[in-house]
Amino acid sequence: MRLIRAFGGALLFLGLAVVPAAADTSPSPSGSGDGESAAPTEAGTSFRSATAIGPGVRATAQGSTGDYLYWSFGADATERPTVRASVRLPEEHAGETWQIDVYDGLRRRQACRYGAQTRTAPAGVSSVELACALRTVRGWAEPWSDDPLPGTYYVRLSAVGLPASDVGRAISAEVQVETADAGGAAAVDGRLAEPLIPGIALRVDPEDAPEDASGDGGSGDDDAPVLSGTALEDGWASGWWTDRWVWTGAGGVLAALAGVWGHALTRGRGRPGV
Repeated sequence: MRLIRAFGGALLFLGLAVVPAAADTSPSPSGSGDGESAAPTEAGTSFRSATAIGPGVRATAQGSTGDYLYWSFGADATERPTVRASVRLPEEHAGETWQIDVYDGLRRRQACRYGAQTRTAPAGVSSVELACALRTVRGWAEPWSDDPLPGTYYVRLSAVGLPASDVGRAISAEVQVETADAGGAAAVDGRLAEPLIPGIALRVDPEDAPEDASGDGGSGDDDAPVLSGTALEDGWASGWWTDRWVWTGAGGVLAALAGVWGHALTRGRGRPGV
């Protein structure tokens, strides 16, 4: 009877420990409740001017065929980002091939686990859908590997093999980043000292913008480069705790109970009959 009560207590401990850990893995859009979750309506034209977006936020942009459109987002260890893009094409166009590329903070092009990274839109098709699911972001990796690491990631949307007749036509694009947490199964014994965040971006804080002689805000030529503001809602590299500790502790408890049960069973069989 004592063994049954002990076993039940161990299962209760396991359930209480696993539920909070599972609840923490659900992604939440950054800036919710602070008025900062408004979706961006512009895209950058280079890595340095990429528009930052948060998880779950649907960003839109207007552009022309032949342009490169850039967005950026942050991804931490054990996360699996998925980038989805939709391009609305002109009513009349020739066959066009569109592609999304994802780069990390070191400007290394990342491979997609699955998803239609490149698609061709035949003449008459009004839109094209693209997707790229990245590999799990690792907290640490060897210098020679191309494993995704915590930090800033860039999304580039562009048309490849564009016919000359379609260059310069107006298009509209939508991009959204979704993240899922792989949990302790993807945790490694090590992490980066600092995330791969770009050191300089062409962004200006309105409060620190220089003023010209007329007293107006500084022009684009006077914009001073500042550190990128890419950050995660809960901070980078949240700590040493992962749900792997829960399963390790639960396994130790179950192993101890199994040992007690085996010892009691062995003693019971070894007693001399009365």
